[in-house]
Amino acid sequence: MSHADSTALAALLGGGCLIFALLIATVALAVVIFYILTMQKALNLAGPSHQKMQPAMVWLMLIPLFNLVWHFFVVKNVSESIKSWAVENGKNVDDAGYTIGLIACIANCCGLIPVVNLLAGPAGLVCFIIWWVKVAGFNRLMSGRA
Repeated sequence: MSHADSTALAALLGGGCLIFALLIATVALAVVIFYILTMQKALNLAGPSHQKMQPAMVWLMLIPLFNLVWHFFVVKNVSESIKSWAVENGKNVDDAGYTIGLIACIANCCGLIPVVNLLAGPAGLVCFIIWWVKVAGFNRLMSGRA
């Protein structure tokens, strides 16, 4: 294999890796957008009298690194909004998923720590998914489809 061939092969592989990385980033962004829409819907369904934060504020989750801190506020305010709605409507929602959401936030922050991230990353992902599913369930409850 000549030097030109190996350079062409390296460029081809590098381009393939770039395309793969862009594909992964696009899928991740789509997931985050659907998550944000779920949180925004929960706040909207709770109604203005129960909203602990403006629904549009959840879009701040798109700011890199800031979202690690802001996620704590989103979890707290969404769960408090759901609880407030539930009290008025005579529904039992326990802690409205606050505990699992808080664990997800903490695990995601711990995911930045080398070695700890090997456990915190997967744990954070599992807790994040559970929190998201819980909020989607509360959305069905609040919209009267449960």
